[in-house]
Amino acid sequence: MKETFDHGQFVSLKELEEASKQKLKGVLSPSLLDLKQLKHLDLSCNNFGRIQVPEFIGSLGNLRYLNLSSSNFSGIIPPQLGNISELHTLCLGSFQDWRGENTRVMNMEWLSNLRLLRHLDMSNVDLSKAMDWFQVINTLPSLTELHLKSNHLMDVHPHAPSLNITSLLLLDLSENYFFDDSLVPRWIFSITSLVSLDLSYCDFKGLSPSISSHSFPLDSLHNLTSLLSLDLSSNQLTNIIPKSLGNFCNLRDIDLSSNNFQNISLASLLESFLECKSPHLESLLMYASGLSGIIPDSIGRLSLLKSLGLSYNQFTGSLPNSLGQLSKLEELDFSSNFLTGVVTETHFVKLVHLKNLIGSGNNLILRPRLANWIPPFQLERLYLNSGSLGPQFPSWLISQRDLIDLDISNADISSPIPESFWRSFPNLEYLDMSKNQMQGTLNLSGIPALEFLYLSSNRFGGKLPDIINGPILKVLDLSGNLFVGSVHHLLCSDGWKETVLLNLGNNSLTGVIPECWEKWPVLKYLNLENNNFSGRIPRTLGHACNIVKMNMGGNKLEGKLPASLMKLTYLEILELSGNELAGSIPSWVGIKLSSLEILNLRSNKFVGKIPRGVCYLTHIQILDLSNNKLMGDIPKCFNNFSILSGKETNIRFNNCSVPLVMKGHEYVYGTILNLVRLLDLSNNKLVGHIPSELTTLIKLQSLNLSGNLLTGRIPEKIGDLKEIESFDLSLNKLSGELPMSLSSLNALSSFNVSYNNLTGKIPSSTQHQSLNESCFVGNKLCGDPLSDPCSRVETPDTDHEDDGSHGVDWGLIISVVSGFIAGFWVILAPLIVSRSWRIAYFRFWSQLGYMVYDVRHKMFSR
Repeated sequence: MKETFDHGQFVSLKELEEASKQKLKGVLSPSLLDLKQLKHLDLSCNNFGRIQVPEFIGSLGNLRYLNLSSSNFSGIIPPQLGNISELHTLCLGSFQDWRGENTRVMNMEWLSNLRLLRHLDMSNVDLSKAMDWFQVINTLPSLTELHLKSNHLMDVHPHAPSLNITSLLLLDLSENYFFDDSLVPRWIFSITSLVSLDLSYCDFKGLSPSISSHSFPLDSLHNLTSLLSLDLSSNQLTNIIPKSLGNFCNLRDIDLSSNNFQNISLASLLESFLECKSPHLESLLMYASGLSGIIPDSIGRLSLLKSLGLSYNQFTGSLPNSLGQLSKLEELDFSSNFLTGVVTETHFVKLVHLKNLIGSGNNLILRPRLANWIPPFQLERLYLNSGSLGPQFPSWLISQRDLIDLDISNADISSPIPESFWRSFPNLEYLDMSKNQMQGTLNLSGIPALEFLYLSSNRFGGKLPDIINGPILKVLDLSGNLFVGSVHHLLCSDGWKETVLLNLGNNSLTGVIPECWEKWPVLKYLNLENNNFSGRIPRTLGHACNIVKMNMGGNKLEGKLPASLMKLTYLEILELSGNELAGSIPSWVGIKLSSLEILNLRSNKFVGKIPRGVCYLTHIQILDLSNNKLMGDIPKCFNNFSILSGKETNIRFNNCSVPLVMKGHEYVYGTILNLVRLLDLSNNKLVGHIPSELTTLIKLQSLNLSGNLLTGRIPEKIGDLKEIESFDLSLNKLSGELPMSLSSLNALSSFNVSYNNLTGKIPSSTQHQSLNESCFVGNKLCGDPLSDPCSRVETPDTDHEDDGSHGVDWGLIISVVSGFIAGFWVILAPLIVSRSWRIAYFRFWSQLGYMVYDVRHKMFSR
């Protein structure tokens, strides 16, 4: 494609008129002006590289139709477009730009020239500066369709003496968070011609100041009796008046999802619709609307219903049998409620058009009475996870040959899968049968379209299957099964160019991990944990340079960390614990892998010092180097850890789990992994003092330095770690007293300083006194919870370097007393033994007394 777009690229005028979706790029040439008679210009869905809409388009005066939407324009829309006075259709909308660089309009005055305009779409155009938007729109009397979605409209209650857009049929104001008001404007209810009204995602709470807050009486819509479609989803409405719904007998689609109608029952809503002699309702969507109670039998009387969405509410009880009478129904979603009971073929008896059945997250049992039941429908999407379909595999599934998505995970199925299952779904793209106890062998050759395969936590065994879907497979999760043998034939086959996730963890796979990772160019998530792999970490892993999370823990891997891993610059989680890796921890782990948030090298054979490069891991949230043979001191630069020091918020980890030791026990953290903040350097040979810089890691929850050779005192500011829950300094050579600041650690539930050289009183706090005595043994400590009370005079530790003790210094007392006794006898002994010494001594004191008297007498006599 040329860098400049002009009409010469197209053979005919018709091709130019329909230039949309041609992936055009570059700049628009003014040569388009040569087409004097051009009436229809569609350049939508192209990519013009964020150029501004050219001003010369405003000179195409004969245009009736102009569509520039979704073509990656930016900047100010030129007011010259207002010169195209013959326009009937103007589409300037775009996709939402995550960079906030959408096209924008400073004022709308130019639009008032387009008096013949019928269709106007300015979706995602920034109109925050166009305070005249309503006044200008109100001057377009021919307008029938108006799309102002996500325009940052600021003034929703403009002043207008009269309403001129009385021919409007469709009004879309969705995704406008009107910061100046949260009430639906009254002028909308005067457009009696409306057949479609979309006010979704506007954060509205009510109708107007005259109506009580948080209410939206649908009585206010009584003039809009022509409405066919009403969307009020994703607002903050808490109350509606169901009886008023009886006025909308023409209504086809209503969406009240994502509000909070806690005081409204579904039964009362349905009765309002059923007041119409022949209700036309085809779509009723009430997702996440705060509804509770039962799903009433009256639902079966909405005979034209095609789509029913009731998920994410608090419905209880069983599904009504009347659902089976909705013969037009195509989509049924009652997932994520509290429904119970047995679902049989009666619930589906007339659902011949059903395409999507979504019932996950309930306590329902799907158990047809007939063993050979064949449903009347052909589903495309079936989601029944977390229900009960077992223990036998539901054979009726094999009849659903049109399936595209199938999720029956966690469904209590424990029998083998029939062989015919693997040959029944030529269109299946998504398959999730994880968290069951299914058995048998896998044969994926009969599912050629498969892109997502989740079979974790079952009892599939034998060798790994051949995967012919490699070229299109995006996710392969076979973890938590009984697979054995080598992975070479799977990993080294051709065609893994689309695979993003590979999880073979928690099986019994053996052998070396092969050197063929150049075949996995887009892989992001790799999990091979808890198998029996041996040998070295493959050097070719560096070719899979998009990996974000890598877990090879719990194997028998040996050797050094290969330098090729430094190419994995996107790596956020590196889990290699429980292997036999050796050598020093290379400095590039911190310098090159600076995006790491979790680094777990626990229980290996690493030696040498902790590299200073680790201090470049500013985003680290979990650092576990425990149970190795590391030496040297603890780096002081750990205060660079931004998340642990509270300078950044913590990260959310998805689809991963990591084994960690907290409070003396090993746990596998998965769903709450993002809440864990841990530093574990225990069971090494680290020496020196505990750096005071560790006390700046105020977001730490677990700090374990036990089993080292650390000396000196515990830092006085250790009490700054207000969120610490688990703190272990046992089995070191620490000395001095426990800092008084420890008493302020109110979150502390696990504390151990046993087997050090600590002395003095244990600081008083509820946390410390509730601990077991074993947490303090092997020291010279006293006070609760120990049975040894502290006496008034305590012998301090004289070996510490900075003696700030307030105890009694017996050495000083002995020295003073000895000096006094020696001085006493040096002076008095001659007086007792020698008479001449006594006479001289008393004569001296007598003469000194007369001298003092004489001086005082002369001073006062003046």
